[in-house]
Amino acid sequence: MCIKMEGRAPFFSHISRKHQTIMAHTWEMLDSQLASSLLYLFLFALFLFIWFHPKLSSKKLQAPSPPRLPIIGNLHQLGSYPHRALAALAQRHGPLMMLRLGSAPTFVVSSGKVVEEMVKKHDIAFSNRHDSTIYRRLMYDCKDLLLAPYGEYWRQMRGVCFSQLLSPKMVQSLQYLREQETNLLMDKIKGFNTTPFDLSHLFEYLTKDIVYIATLGKRFSEGQSTEDKLTRLFVEFNALLGLFNVGDYIPWLSWINHFNGLNERIENNHREINELLEEVINDQLARRTSNNEAKEKVLLDALLDAQNGDSVTRESAKAVILDVFAGGIDTVFVVLEWAMTELIRNPEILKRTQQQIREIVGGQNQITKHDISKMTYLKAVIKESMRMHPPFPLIPRVSNQEVELHGYTIPNKTRLLINIYAVGRDPECWEEPDTFKPERFMNDGSLIEYNSNDYSWMAFGAGRRGCPGGLFGMTLIEFVIASLLQNFDWSLPDGKTEKDVDMDEFVALALHKLQPLIAVATPNPDI
Repeated sequence: MCIKMEGRAPFFSHISRKHQTIMAHTWEMLDSQLASSLLYLFLFALFLFIWFHPKLSSKKLQAPSPPRLPIIGNLHQLGSYPHRALAALAQRHGPLMMLRLGSAPTFVVSSGKVVEEMVKKHDIAFSNRHDSTIYRRLMYDCKDLLLAPYGEYWRQMRGVCFSQLLSPKMVQSLQYLREQETNLLMDKIKGFNTTPFDLSHLFEYLTKDIVYIATLGKRFSEGQSTEDKLTRLFVEFNALLGLFNVGDYIPWLSWINHFNGLNERIENNHREINELLEEVINDQLARRTSNNEAKEKVLLDALLDAQNGDSVTRESAKAVILDVFAGGIDTVFVVLEWAMTELIRNPEILKRTQQQIREIVGGQNQITKHDISKMTYLKAVIKESMRMHPPFPLIPRVSNQEVELHGYTIPNKTRLLINIYAVGRDPECWEEPDTFKPERFMNDGSLIEYNSNDYSWMAFGAGRRGCPGGLFGMTLIEFVIASLLQNFDWSLPDGKTEKDVDMDEFVALALHKLQPLIAVATPNPDI
């Protein structure tokens, strides 16, 4: 091989052809090593740039995710108790993880800190609910408050409900109704005369009656045939709302619902409930045009008045009424049930709560709003019960724009689940999170208030789409439990101990107690 290089001839002229060949190979090797070194240096510099550049690095990072299977993704890992399964996964994969539920990527939030960041920085971005074909059909194409897209319609419907039923002024005005229905409950319990009875059943009827009267002006338990029909329809209604629908996660399998009977169940329930609501609305309209019956205005009246022939229609009224029935009844019912269950299985806490109530009320059997305001330990008991047994353990949201949350990028139109159950048992926020300790909400005898700015206790959700009925529900729950502890001493049936109390759950629309609470009530001898 002959090397010819301008300007270097004098240097190479005395070198042999063999040495010139060796020299040429040496230069080629040095050029190759230099190129490789430069390439590695460039890649290292690019890595450092991406790592330390916040916008680029966050987009490259993927949220932790457990291994998944083809087609179904992580659906098989949810089991019968999704809130518990997701909480266990979060302990291994972190407070913000990404699952693939069928074909749908879904982020799961399991920490109050992440919820706080989400609400304070991206509340509007997560102000929509995840769509569901079952909800859409049963709730009149999302004309209710639960699924309605964030916007003018949702604000209008929320305003109607708030002004007519859920505002502090309206909640206070319903004190007569709470007293009336709670007194009926006390009379029913006295009728059992210290024999064991199903307290869960009574709670269900109490909450249904109060919500029905406040909403429609009628008592739920008026008329046996109507009562039986309502019970059947709304048991099925709640079951359908809490049902897993494979088509929402694997769309190309939606055809299965034509063969497993689900579509038929949905249509039958919707048709029957629609007929019932039409009957209720027509009765209400007839009453409004009659001068023979003057009754106080209820929520249904306000919804009918809000109709504008355009966005707010008759179907809007029916959808919101169903929201109030489904959310209001189930929430209050399950909180009453779990709170009394925890009290009865923790006798020392029951005794302390009862002692405070009776010291405040004295020998009276009627409790006032002023009395309730002093019952700090009772309030702590209820908050602790809701921390451990949130009525709705999983809150679905969907993003309406791309956002960065906890260092990870969540794309537009991506599902997100807030695991309220996991947030309430986060060991970083709560000591002994699995232990029932109302004292954690007390500080030198005063109640530690948790409000919309606290995200480690958020039984009513958070942000714009938080539950608007929190005040309505808590006011009723506090009054009922205080009345129960003032008027009766509570125990388990003979032969049962605190360890025998069944604490198993089942998930319908809300997180219910699997077995009803069977208790014995002995009248307070000092009243």
